[in-house]
Amino acid sequence: MINLKDKKVLITGATGGIGGCLVKKFIEFDSNILATGTNVEKLSIMKNNFKNIHTETFKLDEHKKIEQFIEIANEKLGGLDILVNNAGITLDNLSIRLTEENWKKVLDINLTSSFLMCKFAIKKMLKQKKGKIINITSIVGHTGNLGQANYSASKAGIVAFSKSLAIEYAKKNININCVSPGFIKTEMTDKINDEFKKNLINKIPSGNLGTGEDVSNCVAFLASDMANYINGETVHVNGGMYMA
Repeated sequence: MINLKDKKVLITGATGGIGGCLVKKFIEFDSNILATGTNVEKLSIMKNNFKNIHTETFKLDEHKKIEQFIEIANEKLGGLDILVNNAGITLDNLSIRLTEENWKKVLDINLTSSFLMCKFAIKKMLKQKKGKIINITSIVGHTGNLGQANYSASKAGIVAFSKSLAIEYAKKNININCVSPGFIKTEMTDKINDEFKKNLINKIPSGNLGTGEDVSNCVAFLASDMANYINGETVHVNGGMYMA
């Protein structure tokens, strides 16, 4: 059985579709959570609706403040057992039209901030001699996607640095893995026109979009002691659309 009771969990990007499901999943397991995001209203609703939850508004492009933010999380939670890096943005365009500014912005928020969150979280985990980090990447980090050169590069980078960190800290009892969602039913996919959505679903062997719970179930498993011998891996949650 998965046991995450009283685990101290930091979740970034908590106000998005997948992020909200991650928060609910860890609440189900009676974990203590600090949920962070940029949507103040959604964070306030979370805090009112759930017990065992702290909230903190934080913009991940503020790289100089990430170390301080980890200190705040560690203090509020009374330690840090699990970090889930879920935050990310898209600024899509065909590569010849993609500005250098939008290339850098996506990599700064999706890739660099995730690395820095890991870096400073690992320092806390080393002191307590254990920890779990789950980085949320994407199917397009493995396949590429039309108009998403920046996003695809950022997600592929997360997989690569996660492998390196996993090698560095495996003997310190710190597991670092990735979860790579395919196309998940969220507010974003709800806005896709019906014809495009139908064509997309036709490419998925299971014949349907995934759910945030599909992703959060996988994350919960990797965060638990049941996954102690899994390290440096990427688990694909995509209905068979991409098979590594």
